[in-house]
Amino acid sequence: MVSKTNLRELLEISVSQLKDLTNVDNPDFRLEQAEFDKKNEEWDLVVSFLVERTNKRTNPLGFPSAEFQYNRIYKRLKINSENQLAGLYIFDKDDSN
Repeated sequence: MVSKTNLRELLEISVSQLKDLTNVDNPDFRLEQAEFDKKNEEWDLVVSFLVERTNKRTNPLGFPSAEFQYNRIYKRLKINSENQLAGLYIFDKDDSN
């Protein structure tokens, strides 16, 4: 079976599942990777988005810091043939799955 779901739909499904994980006004969701597993009839996705940096360093001298206000995090999702979330994982670039 070939999936009829397009990349835009996959991103929309992903955003609806991940939007509560960030409190940033514009989290800039990005579909980084998408692969259809014909055997299991599911999409394996990697989606990234911005979250507010919570471990900000303080500069004892009061100089402006070059640190960014946000971190980009990556999540791995599996979407089944009914376009429903089948799994949400911490993304590890070394994961051979």
